[in-house]
Amino acid sequence: MTPAYPRLTSYLEGTDVDGYLIDADGEDSNQYYLSGYYAPDNFVTLYADDSVSLLVSGLEYSRAKTDSDAEEVSKLSEFGFWEKAEEVDPRKAGKLVTGDFLADAGIGSVAVPNGFPTGTADVLREHGIDVTWDEEFVLEEIRAVKSEREVEYIRETQRANEDTMAVVQELLERATVEDGVLCLDGEVLTSEAVRERIEITLLQRGCRMNDCIVASGAASARGHDSGSGPLEANVPIVVDIFPRHRQTRYFGDMTRTFVKGEPSDRIKEWYDLAYEAYETALNATQAGITGEAVHGAVCDVFEAEGYPTQRTEESTEDGFNHSTGHGVGLDVHEGPYLALEGGELEAGHVITVEPGLYKQGTGGVRIEDLVVVTEDGYENLTEYPRELHVV
Repeated sequence: MTPAYPRLTSYLEGTDVDGYLIDADGEDSNQYYLSGYYAPDNFVTLYADDSVSLLVSGLEYSRAKTDSDAEEVSKLSEFGFWEKAEEVDPRKAGKLVTGDFLADAGIGSVAVPNGFPTGTADVLREHGIDVTWDEEFVLEEIRAVKSEREVEYIRETQRANEDTMAVVQELLERATVEDGVLCLDGEVLTSEAVRERIEITLLQRGCRMNDCIVASGAASARGHDSGSGPLEANVPIVVDIFPRHRQTRYFGDMTRTFVKGEPSDRIKEWYDLAYEAYETALNATQAGITGEAVHGAVCDVFEAEGYPTQRTEESTEDGFNHSTGHGVGLDVHEGPYLALEGGELEAGHVITVEPGLYKQGTGGVRIEDLVVVTEDGYENLTEYPRELHVV
């Protein structure tokens, strides 16, 4: 039975639109969320009258009937796809069929998410169907509030993430230092080698990754620098792992900072301050507060010690140069945001808390946990130790 989404229904009623339409493949998080179905090629999902209907190819039909959340599943061929494909490019024929599918359902107007194909919108408009961009991002807002089942999916991914972080820590502990770089089993230990072990470990635990960060020294201060080459001793090694569960498709996210050898007093001070900011963010987190307020509390900690933040220097590359956190779910970066202009937090939001300090050319430190917002606080989904890991 397809779940009704009252918030989506209210949006359609408030905008006087008949339905919500998605034309995308299963990698699109809005598509997967609304349809409950994964396919490698584009298919159409319509939400109208509190129910979901799919329009799929003949190849996907039998699986969509059993695996999706849709109450009704239709084939392209039911609306004359092959006849149309004899007259026009098959890619356009699919869009023409979408128009017939909507007309058959009595749909004269649809709202569509960001990224909806322009070609599909043009064909629908040519056939008298109004297409309106959902500028309120209502489906993303709905997705941001996680059900108990979704929280458990994320928790499961985060457990795999923690197991993987432990493997990284064990590699660093086993490594020796030669001429200022890390070596393991007679070979120089590189960012690439550690990422390979991370990927293997995640696969063994039912997850996959597109990328992760293993960055030492100056690279650890460069935003989203994955890291490359030999890992250095006595400097921060920032490890940020954000895997996706292969079955549930929900992400986890966690960052820890390691030092092989002896961290400088400055790095220790940075980490202590980042940890204070981390605790400040957690203490501020609860339903009803804004993401901007949580971010502001973190900025207060750093600014009091003379470090620049996005709030004092919008384009700063040093100090605290990013937001405090973001939502995690079917996307690794989604709403809500703990940032300037960040909106109100709701119970069920799953967010990262990840303050850090950086100096370009030198390095940086960061700590990141994944928490669920509750009515009166938060639940931390992350159990891995949070101290500066000196190994």
